[in-house]
Amino acid sequence: MKTTQISPLEKYLINTLQKGLPLCESPFALIAEQINDQIANNTLSNMPKCNEQQVIETLNNLLQSGILTRFGPMYDAACLGGAFTLAAMDVPKSRFDKVANIINGLPQVAHNYERNHQLNMWFVIGTESQSEISDVISTIEMETGLTVLNVPKLKEFYVGLYFEV
Repeated sequence: MKTTQISPLEKYLINTLQKGLPLCESPFALIAEQINDQIANNTLSNMPKCNEQQVIETLNNLLQSGILTRFGPMYDAACLGGAFTLAAMDVPKSRFDKVANIINGLPQVAHNYERNHQLNMWFVIGTESQSEISDVISTIEMETGLTVLNVPKLKEFYVGLYFEV
């Protein structure tokens, strides 16, 4: 996967919004205000002051560029009647980017990561039904010619997932 440079504002927003969006009438204005307060208090550096519109535009740019694949709430798919699974693949280095693009192009796929292991590509498949997971796996295998290891959860643990950028 290629490495992408991001601005200090992009980094701040990715890190901050993973922890939640403020529940208020103007959450992006509040985020801009928090940034500006931290700059004024010298607790945040390397970033110019910003406003609500800049926060919104920056998030839109992150989505349009593909740096962020989605921005929104996380739902418990199982409680809503849906299903999800962890999946892994052994992808030849020479085909890694091409296979990643195929997989990332599927709306049911999220959290695609490269790992330093024989199974070097790991991702999550989320669907409306358990049977659709099998369909997505079949599609991936057909389009890539590679085998997908399906690793469904046996028990759920909440760990407060957070990936610092």
